[in-house]
Amino acid sequence: MTFCVGIKCQDGLVAIADTRITSGSEVSTAKKIAVHQGERHSMFVLSSGLRSVRDKAITYFEERLRLNGTNLSRSYQAVNALAEEIRRVYTEDNDWLIKAGLHFDLHCIVGSQLPEDDAPHLYLLYPQGNWVEVSRGTPYLIIGETRFGKPILDRALRYEASLEEALRLGVLSFHSTEASSADVGPPVDAVVYPSDSFAVRESRFNEDQLQPVAQFWQHAMESAVEQAAAPVSTLAQSLGIDSAK
Repeated sequence: MTFCVGIKCQDGLVAIADTRITSGSEVSTAKKIAVHQGERHSMFVLSSGLRSVRDKAITYFEERLRLNGTNLSRSYQAVNALAEEIRRVYTEDNDWLIKAGLHFDLHCIVGSQLPEDDAPHLYLLYPQGNWVEVSRGTPYLIIGETRFGKPILDRALRYEASLEEALRLGVLSFHSTEASSADVGPPVDAVVYPSDSFAVRESRFNEDQLQPVAQFWQHAMESAVEQAAAPVSTLAQSLGIDSAK
């Protein structure tokens, strides 16, 4: 399983992806963010699904950028180009995957700003090659293990957040997921794209670097449960529960 989140806020884009790969009882580490950087051309792609399908599609897309990247001037054009390469891989591999009992399940989050874009864009690209763009009302996208990291983003994330606030919520969303999913874990790759900068910043955080955040979040959750005693006491009393115990 994978945890990848992309956030769009008023100051730019933030993306976080875990690096854990599980295959049976084996656990390894692999990068799930591909960054493409050029002059007035900034893009990152996060992916979940079969690793072999992902690597093939990204390889085809990178070759396409190398040969024809200058012809892409708007973000939607780049997403369409990646979609075409995903469909190409589907055509080549899907029948063989079905015979092996596997499914073509490649999902991508694409964040980019190209020369003719007036702002950064963030897209969710489906295995079929169709896509949706993030809205201000729900300014984030998650792929992979989506269940545990959504609540904090739904409650606390707003489009008006700063890049630091977006990163903070993304890391807490990751920790919420890690606590409930054995298939998600550090190191964590993070990218930040400030609007109109045409420069993606990238860093990897290991378990030791993330530990203070994990400890804080665990303590904060436990404290919140304790502080909820007062507002829940009336409900407890109606059930005959002694809240003093």
